[in-house]
Amino acid sequence: MDRVSLRGVDVYAHHGVHPAERELGQRFVIDADLWVDCSVAARTDALGEALDYTAVHRRICQVTAETSFHLIEALAGKLCRALLEAFPVDRVRIRVEKPNPPIPSFLGTASVTFERDRHWCDEQQELPG
Repeated sequence: MDRVSLRGVDVYAHHGVHPAERELGQRFVIDADLWVDCSVAARTDALGEALDYTAVHRRICQVTAETSFHLIEALAGKLCRALLEAFPVDRVRIRVEKPNPPIPSFLGTASVTFERDRHWCDEQQELPG
């Protein structure tokens, strides 16, 4: 199976446990891998046969900005579901990074990575948000 990847989707959103995070918002950086058969697009060089990664980017930004979760795990799950439902892909991997988590004396990032397929999507109930 082929894979289309987007790296560094930068979205300002309102996720976090602390009230200030949810009120003021902060940056999130999202990476997405989508497994899809690209053989027809490769053979025909036709844009209409390819996965529209501009639309994937738009959907990631929309879901991230329009929802609000305490946990980046919940956001990652929501993004997996949204991409599996919106695009003809077999599997997705989403990495949600929080560049500046509110941890004293910590200059790094926090992130979670989820990998889900259509089977998972069919079995899970919709998350709030």
